[in-house]
Amino acid sequence: MATRKIISINEDLCNGCGNCITGCAEGALQLVNGKAKLVKETYCDGFGDCIGTCPTGALKIIEKEADEFDFDRTIEHVEQIRGAAGTEAMREAHKQHEAKISAAAPRQGGCPGTRMRMMKQEQQQAKAVAEGAMPVVMKSEISQWPLQLHLLQPQAPFLKDRELVVLSTCSPVTSPDVQWRYIRGRSVAIACPKLDRTEGYVEKLAEIFTSNNIPRVIILRMEVPCCGGLTAMVKAALELGKPQNMVVDEVVMSLEGEITRTNRIY
Repeated sequence: MATRKIISINEDLCNGCGNCITGCAEGALQLVNGKAKLVKETYCDGFGDCIGTCPTGALKIIEKEADEFDFDRTIEHVEQIRGAAGTEAMREAHKQHEAKISAAAPRQGGCPGTRMRMMKQEQQQAKAVAEGAMPVVMKSEISQWPLQLHLLQPQAPFLKDRELVVLSTCSPVTSPDVQWRYIRGRSVAIACPKLDRTEGYVEKLAEIFTSNNIPRVIILRMEVPCCGGLTAMVKAALELGKPQNMVVDEVVMSLEGEITRTNRIY
């Protein structure tokens, strides 16, 4: 056994929808008594593609001692349960995973968002600020505190009658434009579907949506699969609260800080 990344399932949050079963190309998950279960540790590659399909935040990638992922045995398993189409889908999924991994990164299980990556050459050549130099200060667009969803009170006055940005933790660091382009003039709720303790997030978001006359919600998330969990939680909150007169847009950012797509989801 080795310490590696592998899926973890919170059965209390699992609603048995089965989305993760089809979302896992390796067939590592199945429904048992109405709850998602990991079939075998060796079938889970730890990339976390299934996380973005879960509407309740029941899935997380954790690091623990586990049997190593066995590609050949997993291919055999997928062929038995899904046939040739399933094995082709698994091979294609792994090609996409490998395309996101830098040639310099060691091959280990884990979400593509955890892989080392070299960015654009002009970014690499930028010089660090000399020690003791006075910084160029950019005005913060933040107009509230706290920011983290875990700490927000659904009835906070700064949420009333304002657009809300549901912000992934990594996006404001990835792009310097986030503050003026998305945060200016809006309320903010920051969350990470992979690293946060997300219990209660869906219910809190539903209460925020229905209690504050929010005209628009913007989900700003990264392109990595696990960050799709942020959108899934918002969708679950919309289904729970069914807010009126509100639109919701999903904005997806690349690892280089560029906007790759925008979707209206509500």
